[in-house]
Amino acid sequence: MKLMKAGVVPEVHAPWELRDVPMPEAGPHQVLVKIHACGICYTDSLLAEGVLNMRPFPLITGHEGVGEIVAVGEGVMTRKVGDRVGLPITQKACGRCEFCREHHPYSFVTANNCVAPVLTGVNVDGGQAEYVAVDELGTVLLPDGISYEMAAPTVCAGYTVWAALRRAAVQPGGSIAVVGIGGVGHLGVQFAKAAGYRVIAITHSEEKHALARELGADEVVSDGAGLKAVGGADALLHTAPSHGPAIDALKGLRPWGKIILMGISADDAFPLPALAITSHSYQVIGSAHNGPEFLAEALEIVARGDVTPMIEVFPKEKIGDAYQKLRNGELRFRAVIQY
Repeated sequence: MKLMKAGVVPEVHAPWELRDVPMPEAGPHQVLVKIHACGICYTDSLLAEGVLNMRPFPLITGHEGVGEIVAVGEGVMTRKVGDRVGLPITQKACGRCEFCREHHPYSFVTANNCVAPVLTGVNVDGGQAEYVAVDELGTVLLPDGISYEMAAPTVCAGYTVWAALRRAAVQPGGSIAVVGIGGVGHLGVQFAKAAGYRVIAITHSEEKHALARELGADEVVSDGAGLKAVGGADALLHTAPSHGPAIDALKGLRPWGKIILMGISADDAFPLPALAITSHSYQVIGSAHNGPEFLAEALEIVARGDVTPMIEVFPKEKIGDAYQKLRNGELRFRAVIQY
């Protein structure tokens, strides 16, 4: 039996460890990917801490894996050895349930509505390993010119925010407010600026005001009153870890504006001001990746240098340290593990 190194979560709340585990092989319609880099996402923390319970421990997480195909299984038609690929979270749908019979493009909506989806790093082993075998449909080709380290966080965090921005569908010349300047929000500012919008960053952290301007924000404010004072926004991208700042930011949303929710917040309930929603004809929109074409677009934007994820790179031997920095809120802003 061949062995490989993998970042393993031994049990709930446990430190992450680098272990020797069996190396997978490519089965029918699968490709074997030599992982070069894999990001750590907040969703990985929810799995590791037992907030999301998708499979028994020990876990090999990672839905921001990127690498090179080194072998293909029987029946593979769309990928070949040598392809550089990313591994987004939705690997494969069951293809038989009521939802799948409608033939939707893969997205996180598929992950939540198919009765038996295969989710990379969630209910099957993911990219925090030297090798991973995945269905060929669960890969996306990486554009030339993008490094593995830049591609890794784009496969989830970049995908999330770009898909949300596209879902907002704000007219050219409009204004986008980004609530929260963290792992997702710092990308939201950059993607919105790259798309040509006027960008307002909303953060309570004074130390992030200068950073937000460096990232491309035209204005930086602390709350909804500040947003209203600088002219308001046509859409709010809600990237904060709790809902309070986004609810407050509605004070600065223009009439007929939209608030776009993405990701998973620590707060389950989202209390909306009913009078404001009704009297201003606001739209509240959920956004869950929305289709692989948006991931392809996000990767191209990063490849040409219009958006640069802020990352901290760790060797695989330091995966435990990387996860602890995430838990302590010490990252600026995404951890990427090299394999």
